[in-house]
Amino acid sequence: MSVQERKERERAGREGLIVATARELAEAQGWDAVTTRRLAERIEYSQPVLYSHFRGKREIIGAVALEGAAEMAAVVRAAAASANNPRERVTTLARTYLDFAERNPAVYDAMFQLDGGLAFAQEDTPEPLKDAFAALLESLGEVAGDGVHPGLFTEVFWASLHGLATLTRAGRLLPEDAAQRVELLVDRLAVV
Repeated sequence: MSVQERKERERAGREGLIVATARELAEAQGWDAVTTRRLAERIEYSQPVLYSHFRGKREIIGAVALEGAAEMAAVVRAAAASANNPRERVTTLARTYLDFAERNPAVYDAMFQLDGGLAFAQEDTPEPLKDAFAALLESLGEVAGDGVHPGLFTEVFWASLHGLATLTRAGRLLPEDAAQRVELLVDRLAVV
């Protein structure tokens, strides 16, 4: 291994450590607790080392969002692949999405609530974000219905899931009705 390859691997390792530590801290204490000073202390590097990887908290949030998008795409695809028919696939996708949002609140916030400096629905949208949408589209496109653009249907279904996730986290919806909400969403929106 060349010196350059070793340095690149070490740099990637530090970057991964920064993102993992920010994510861990945000999940435990919220994003307000994530500061460059606190991260530097936790990873035992100086703040200038942190700034050599990320210009600030906004870029760290963006890195967490990209990592979360890749994870969400993987779990949604895996869950959808286990389903036997379109209805089961869409129901499983919805439950998996909502479960991901519940289990990873700080990551979900980084992806959809906070400014991570990432472009959505643009030419320069990062690949992990495009892939997360594609993971939804793969299952939802088939149940959009005649004459309905699959991408538009996916946006509406995704917006509904996001609303459910956000309102549930805020304590605005009764948790015991979660399964019924998913069934209602699938029954009313999807053509299965």
